[in-house]
Amino acid sequence: MACVLEAPLRMSVLSEVTASSRHYVDRLFDLDPQKVLQGVMYGSLKQLTFLFGRLSLARKLTTRDMKNAVIGNNKQKANLIVLGAVPRLLYLLQQETSSAELRTECAVVLGSLAMGTENNVKSLLDCHIIPALLQGLLSPDLKFIEACLRCLRTIFISPVTPEDLLYTDATVISHLMALLSRSRYTQEYICQIFSHCCKLQHWHSCGFKSLPQPLLCANGPDHQTILFNHGAVQNIAHLLVSTSYKVRMQALKCFSVLAFENPQVSMTLVNVSVDGELLPQIFVKMLQRDKPIEMQLTSAKCLTSMCRAGAIRTDDSCIVLKTLPCLVRMCSKERLLEERVEGAETLAYLIETDVELQRIASITDHLIVMLADYFKYPSSVSAITDIKRLDHDLKHAHELRQAAFKLYASLGANDEDIRKKIIETENMMDRIVNGLSESSIKVRLAAVRCLHSLSRSVQQLRTSFQDHAVWKPLMKVLQNAPNEILVVASSTLCNLLLEFSPSKEPILESGAIELLCSLTQSENLALRVNGIWALMNMAFQAEQKIKSDILRGLSTEQLFQLLSDSDVNVLMKTLGLLRNLLSTRPHIDHIMSTHGKQIMQAVTLILEGEHNIEVKEQTLCILANIADGTTAKELIMTNDDILQKIKYYMSHSNAKLQLAAMFCISNLIWNEEEGSQERQDKLRDMGIVDILHKLSQSSDPNLCDKAKTALQQYLA
Repeated sequence: MACVLEAPLRMSVLSEVTASSRHYVDRLFDLDPQKVLQGVMYGSLKQLTFLFGRLSLARKLTTRDMKNAVIGNNKQKANLIVLGAVPRLLYLLQQETSSAELRTECAVVLGSLAMGTENNVKSLLDCHIIPALLQGLLSPDLKFIEACLRCLRTIFISPVTPEDLLYTDATVISHLMALLSRSRYTQEYICQIFSHCCKLQHWHSCGFKSLPQPLLCANGPDHQTILFNHGAVQNIAHLLVSTSYKVRMQALKCFSVLAFENPQVSMTLVNVSVDGELLPQIFVKMLQRDKPIEMQLTSAKCLTSMCRAGAIRTDDSCIVLKTLPCLVRMCSKERLLEERVEGAETLAYLIETDVELQRIASITDHLIVMLADYFKYPSSVSAITDIKRLDHDLKHAHELRQAAFKLYASLGANDEDIRKKIIETENMMDRIVNGLSESSIKVRLAAVRCLHSLSRSVQQLRTSFQDHAVWKPLMKVLQNAPNEILVVASSTLCNLLLEFSPSKEPILESGAIELLCSLTQSENLALRVNGIWALMNMAFQAEQKIKSDILRGLSTEQLFQLLSDSDVNVLMKTLGLLRNLLSTRPHIDHIMSTHGKQIMQAVTLILEGEHNIEVKEQTLCILANIADGTTAKELIMTNDDILQKIKYYMSHSNAKLQLAAMFCISNLIWNEEEGSQERQDKLRDMGIVDILHKLSQSSDPNLCDKAKTALQQYLA
């Protein structure tokens, strides 16, 4: 059984290991069980003398002190692992002939080794420690079970441990649920294991246009579903009123992960009662100011998840009057860094999609101004006197900036006045621009999200965005970034390319067409949508040269690829692009003279395909634009298949499709244009006039008016 440290130890360390730890490890292999137990529990006087420097002090240590001395130092933990202690400890732990006391002490020592470095945990995992500990849970001895659970807890909270290891055996979760009733320690450790082994992936939406929000990603049932199906809610709910604070907290944390983006769990939680009190009421009590901050925050996260999942209304008093104010309090500069970060990020999630909550939050305790302090931390006059705390906060100050950007993004998602207040906050645009180039990917992503939220403002696009030339750092971000940043950055670019944005022209000059055309070829759906969406915005009322450049950059082959994309959003945006390209007569005639055959072929395929009403309506609108061209309309008039399709949709049961088909006919028969008489005659022969007469009697006023207008062209 291989079990080694990843990093090679220097010779000096190896000699130190040999000198200080060999005797201790050798005793693990003694044939006398009592000596083995002493080896596990006490170590040797030589080992303790090495640790404490004086033999007399080592002799005075109690049993517990000696055991802790052997396993309480990271260097010594590494020594023991290198010398092969772990396989032996696991062997003794699994031997039925080992005494309960020895097996328990082995689990304790292994748990202490797991509290060392990440490399230590990796070494333990390489030795297959988890199956051995899970097997140990079948023992009737409670102390041994608790020691195994404590060790499992320590291993699973390490970031290097794959959560799926808990779910490899279908019987494990059921057994853990059964062990919850054994003691307060089993309750604490099992809840902690569950909360750390219930992982999911999600994307938040942000901005002018909705970004994809995939649900949980997992092979087979996700962790939440597995735990829920094994009765997690019912088995853990009563622990919220435990006499042990640690048990209550771990149960609360477990629910905060189980309910996150999970309507099934959230809807269940809202109806569960403990001692005659519903869980939401228990959570609200835990929000009170006299409760520990950790408890207030976690309760707020539970209620936030339940609200976002639709189990609690956004206007419920427990959200508006309890949860939201609690989270705003957590953003105060009096709170610790991690509390401010968690408070801001949870609040951002709570208000992300609700306009009224955004407005309430924006005027609660001067939140918008309060968040500006997140960028000034720690200040030169910081009240932090603890050097370790100051060092920690300096290393994690970027998390504050990330949280502030996230919350600003949610606050400014819908309301123009809130966006104005955010942008007018001290140096806000400069902070966003600086955030776009930070080394931390998470900060860059949050800064782009904030920029995207603010870019939904027409006024800010025309003023602040232009004053700070935001498009420059944004284009730089788009050149080389991970997909998660590219999705939001390209979404922001869509807004900067709107017709009224002053940034549109310089973005075009910076080579955006080539970049956007490359995005349309991405395997990432969101990037394809954003690429074609941005091109659609770019083509709106654009010069002929820009339109030609877009068509050249896309190529006919790629255009057909997009028109046959399985995603309806890609298809709709591609049709929107074609519609914008085919606007104004000179442009229509020019494009159709070079790409007419391919475009007509694409239109035919879509009208014949199994597409929804919106797709076919957009396609008929493209035909109406082509029919408005001077020479381009002949491509319709000489195509009997297309004419029959227009006639078919004039009599369709859907009024939108009828109206779109009518626009095609009106443009074809307009009598002020050359050749109108011949076109009118041909369409009359096809029975179009009869359909127009029928539609002129329609109860739909739009259809009726359009039909009467078309008939007048025949009478003129």
